[in-house]
Amino acid sequence: MTTADQKNAQRNRNTIYVESGEIINVDEFPGNQFIMRIRAPKCAAKAEPGSFVHITCDEALPMRRPLSIMRVEDDCLDILYKIVGHGLQSLSTKGPGDAVSVLGPIGQPFRLSKERPRALLIGGGVGIPPIVHIADHLRRQGSDWAPLAILGSELPFPFKLQRSNIKTPWLDDEITATVPLMEDWGISCRLATLAGFDGCYDGYVTDLADRWLSTLSSDELTEVGIFSCGPTPMLRAVASLAERYGVPCQVSLEEFMACAVGGCAGCTVKISTPDGDAMKRVCVDGPVFDAATVVW
Repeated sequence: MTTADQKNAQRNRNTIYVESGEIINVDEFPGNQFIMRIRAPKCAAKAEPGSFVHITCDEALPMRRPLSIMRVEDDCLDILYKIVGHGLQSLSTKGPGDAVSVLGPIGQPFRLSKERPRALLIGGGVGIPPIVHIADHLRRQGSDWAPLAILGSELPFPFKLQRSNIKTPWLDDEITATVPLMEDWGISCRLATLAGFDGCYDGYVTDLADRWLSTLSSDELTEVGIFSCGPTPMLRAVASLAERYGVPCQVSLEEFMACAVGGCAGCTVKISTPDGDAMKRVCVDGPVFDAATVVW
């Protein structure tokens, strides 16, 4: 183990908890999507935008499932998941009052810089939760931030679409659909899809982001930072967009995980470092990485 690896291991000590979480509420949405609120005080107290939890879906299943944290409110975590496989199928049968074992919060979060207050938040599919989390974090920080959220999905969105009253002069007037939470928080947000949902932009999230970025001056671009989570092809396209406009970009990567605490190294990705390419663990070295360092 290198010195850097030892420091990383020490960095994660006493920051990850195992606790018995109580399911408070479950909302089901089309496309086998669920938003679950879990009371887990220790995890909630330490959770940051970009971190995730590893949840036991069923006592009969030895392997946990990694799920992004969408929101923290008081001592509760909100998680969004879509049924993929028997593990999350089992989790979907649980309801209020049931207990789930929660391991977390895990991972390196998004890193914010007040020198880049124009935060462009891009999420796709099950990559939406970390984007909602960072939006919530920014609005709690105050008016120094000017975030724009762009979310995409080919399934029905896991919320009721709302017409936004927040103006977007850079966009056609008929593109008005937003996330109710974002609207309540006063955060500009627009939705993209190829599924033809009312009020949504017809195209990819990167197309919509490109339209906004193209309206900015050189000085305004120096205030932009991109934060993104979603499928790998989407993240690769976001990284390319960021490179083209010369703005920094952080991406939260998605990988299959076994232990989720850095022991098994089953979730490694290739990252460019000053000493050459290296395999980094998405669970504890990430999931958030500088997009320019990811070897796509």
